[in-house]
Amino acid sequence: MKRKYSINNQLFNNITWRLIMFILLGAGIFIPAYGQDNIKISGQVLDAGNDETLIGVTIQVVGTNNGTITDVNGNFTLYNIESSDAKIKFSYVGYKAVEVDIPQSKVINIKLEEDKMNMEEVVVVGYGSQKRESVIGAIATMKPKILTQNTTRSMTNGLAGQITGVIAVQKSGEPGSDAADFWIRGINTFGTNATPLVLVDGIERNLADINSEEVESFSILKDASATAVYGVRGANGVILIKTKKGKIGRPVITFKANHGISNPTQLPEFVNGAKYMEVMNDAMTLSGLAPTYTQEDIDITRNGSDPDLYPDVDWLNELTTSNVPQSQYSVDINGGTERLRYSLILGYFDEEGIYATAPNVGYNSAISLNRVNVRSNVDVNLTPSTLMTVSIGGYRNQKNSPATSTDDIMDAIFKATPILHPTVYSNGQIPKYGDRRNPYALVTQTGYAKTQSYTVQTLLSVNQDMGAIWSGLEGLNVKFTYSFDNYNWNSLTRSKSPSYYWASSRDENGNLLTSLISEGSEFLGYGRNSGGNNNQYLEAQANYHKLINDKHTIDALLLFNRREYVNSEAANAIMAIPYRNQGLAGRIGYDYASRYFAEFNFGYNGSENFKKGQRYGFFPSAAIGWLASGEKFMQGISNTISKLKIRGSLGLVGNDQISDTRRFGYIATVNEIGGYNLGYTAQYYKNGYQEGDAAVDNLTWEESLKANIGIELGLFNDINMQVDLFKEWRSDIFMQRKTIPETAGYTQLPYANFGKVENKGFEVSVDYNKAINKDWFVSARANYSYAHNTITEFDEPAALKNTTLAQTGHPINQHFGLIATGLYTNDDFASIDEENNEYILSESLPEVGYGIVRPGDIKYQDLNNDGTIDDNDKTAIGKPWVPEVIYGFGASIRYKSVDFGFFFQGAANMTNMLTGSYLIPGSGGGGVGNIYDNVDDRWTPESANQDVFWPRLSATESSNNSQASTWWLKDSKYLRLKNLELGYTIPKKWRDKAFISNARIYYRGTNLLTFAAFDLWDPELGSSNGFAYPTSKTHTIGVELTF
Repeated sequence: MKRKYSINNQLFNNITWRLIMFILLGAGIFIPAYGQDNIKISGQVLDAGNDETLIGVTIQVVGTNNGTITDVNGNFTLYNIESSDAKIKFSYVGYKAVEVDIPQSKVINIKLEEDKMNMEEVVVVGYGSQKRESVIGAIATMKPKILTQNTTRSMTNGLAGQITGVIAVQKSGEPGSDAADFWIRGINTFGTNATPLVLVDGIERNLADINSEEVESFSILKDASATAVYGVRGANGVILIKTKKGKIGRPVITFKANHGISNPTQLPEFVNGAKYMEVMNDAMTLSGLAPTYTQEDIDITRNGSDPDLYPDVDWLNELTTSNVPQSQYSVDINGGTERLRYSLILGYFDEEGIYATAPNVGYNSAISLNRVNVRSNVDVNLTPSTLMTVSIGGYRNQKNSPATSTDDIMDAIFKATPILHPTVYSNGQIPKYGDRRNPYALVTQTGYAKTQSYTVQTLLSVNQDMGAIWSGLEGLNVKFTYSFDNYNWNSLTRSKSPSYYWASSRDENGNLLTSLISEGSEFLGYGRNSGGNNNQYLEAQANYHKLINDKHTIDALLLFNRREYVNSEAANAIMAIPYRNQGLAGRIGYDYASRYFAEFNFGYNGSENFKKGQRYGFFPSAAIGWLASGEKFMQGISNTISKLKIRGSLGLVGNDQISDTRRFGYIATVNEIGGYNLGYTAQYYKNGYQEGDAAVDNLTWEESLKANIGIELGLFNDINMQVDLFKEWRSDIFMQRKTIPETAGYTQLPYANFGKVENKGFEVSVDYNKAINKDWFVSARANYSYAHNTITEFDEPAALKNTTLAQTGHPINQHFGLIATGLYTNDDFASIDEENNEYILSESLPEVGYGIVRPGDIKYQDLNNDGTIDDNDKTAIGKPWVPEVIYGFGASIRYKSVDFGFFFQGAANMTNMLTGSYLIPGSGGGGVGNIYDNVDDRWTPESANQDVFWPRLSATESSNNSQASTWWLKDSKYLRLKNLELGYTIPKKWRDKAFISNARIYYRGTNLLTFAAFDLWDPELGSSNGFAYPTSKTHTIGVELTF
């Protein structure tokens, strides 16, 4: 079906240019005329390594907001300098900042050196920022350029393997539902909330909805030193994102566009119809039953002479398309003066799904998603010491899909056998057999659904330098911030049910004979839903900075904040009550001679989830660090060991989330239940009530004690290495009690702070950057993160305590099952009577509690030695489905105008249990369930091979073979070529003719190759049966233009 793009593109273009004109006109209002009487300087900035001009270098008069940036030739002119004694600062991302005096000539030509150790880089920390050299917490940063290489809508899909400490898993590739699940340093609680706090410009927001082009900095806060200021919100780590701000200088406009095609990374492959029939006949024989399909049936199916009565359908191929398009566009306008700086970013993303569509149905049921993003940040100097920031951003998502959910569609596709029926009969009627769903009908004949969501994000802050008001307050800054975010969504579902038929035979003229199974309707029903929420945030902070005798530096922070969240789609009165948090945060840092560092942080936070007197908690942390490479005794080897820093931290953070549905645990609830008829004639009916959730007075937050030791090492001014060792002790985890007896009278078991988890691991990262000469530049990077958790205390039911099924002593999400020791052979049976279906095991073997077993069935270990194989023999097996190891490595090379780069990402220490319905051929009675194309790798009486994927096939349900066990536990480790990019920068002499300061074209591939031991479907999906919308690999062509 042809897709319609014109309306959306026209709307996008209109919005784009109106906003561009608005911001430019607005900026023009505030741009002051240049003075005629003050000092003017000019000059050029070059790269010290290759003498290339540097574009966009910031040149600023120290202590003022007066500044500019270099143009496309590296030249600059700076006006309105009030004194010839002023110092001029040159700064550029990735280069060492330089301060110089104004020469008599008023001309400054300067060369900047690369800051390969990133000592001058400013790192965003909790409620502030620091130079990297003084950071002693476990904080990882990622360059925004890496984020923009992700070709999917969600930024979350570009995190895995790119930055240490982040464990991420993408479990679906469906447009609009493809955001990855992610954790910092793994999962460290079995409570409700294990995900990190995400703050965008200091406000809690959804990471998946942020356009990567808006990001100026990206930081991961991992240890208690970094997260203690967030108190009860910081236990799971924090992600800090700052959006782009305006820079002093003329307007710089950057336009980016790319268009690509995507295909599934991997789709399961199934046997064709004839093969299916042959395999099922074997299964019938091995079950002691007569074959179902005759050779004639098989031959007709193979030659395709009657596809109505002898169908052969590849359902995945029929209902999915290839080379689906996706497009991305962005416009970035940045500039300003010493009085006003502005940044405006507009983004548009459009993506289609893999489901096929049907012609002439009167509606569009194809999956598609388009998103429009906008963000405007304006900084205004109301006075020389007063800075006001206004930020307005938001997005609009619009998704189209079939009226039937993807989960139901994928379930039907995977369960439909190739011989079930055709997609559509040759006479146009839609087939259906029994209660089995026709996947084609679900995709194309059940209507469509449209969902739209809108978010508006606003922020206003005022920062005042108090020293400008009174000299006694020099070094003190106060800042006030208010934010209001509003989110709304609405969905429209127009659903219908087609008429279904079943064809039994043909008449003497060859016409298909069908009977009506159920009568549908062509009328599209109407269903609408809507909802939303809003979030208000208020913050007041004071920052103090003092340098004493050029040696001692003191930095301090004191902050108050309050957040209110209102859910307008709450299901009940309790959930409709606004969610509120408030608290204090503080930090004091000491730096001696840029070599010795100490820092103390705290959060004092209140949570409404606990009763008065227990609502506030104090969460302190401390950290120390030593920059050994700054010592005099290290100067002699500074060209070899260019950086050496040792740091350590210890602190306490918390988590106040009880459950997704339970609030105010200190308040008991009651539920309405059935009642009684009262009165002589029973004309009065009264409901009764019973206790719901019990009140628990002593509930409090989870506590997490975190320790971290880190080493940062720089070698030869080209190599950066960082190693972190960490351990966490999580206690008082919220959980429902399991050991309270029924005689206690609870209708719902109460919550308690009972559980404990230990989590430990390490992280390693290496970066290499080398400018060989002015033509060649090489860089490489690698990182490795490992996190392993263990449940040390869990309220186990009495029947499980001290058994092999107890969760205590094992990781969160641990698999439990039987230990498979192989397959039964004929020698394992004392007697076999196939005619009477009698199979008697040898007396030396344990009995099996899962029905009759035969040769070729899975044999299990009698773990408790009670002589019977049953659920009591199940134990912890394998690794959890969440990987304990995430790693990545890549390199890039630039030669003159050509650049090439690649990045691999992998995961390990994870297993997947194949226990899904209809996974095993023949399950479900033999008529339902596809057969994978590796079915030849199975046990047969002729080969009696033990080293096979599939045990004995059966046409009837085999309870023994379908048990969770090590047989079905598959290693899900993988290595993926995550990104591959080849670019070409247009030569300057050509760009100048078009008045373009920079132009680059590129090819980018994503998820191009995957190497994995498990190959039925993409192992990252973590699916037990493959019933998941696949992730995508993309090929993209793009252009980047800067004016």
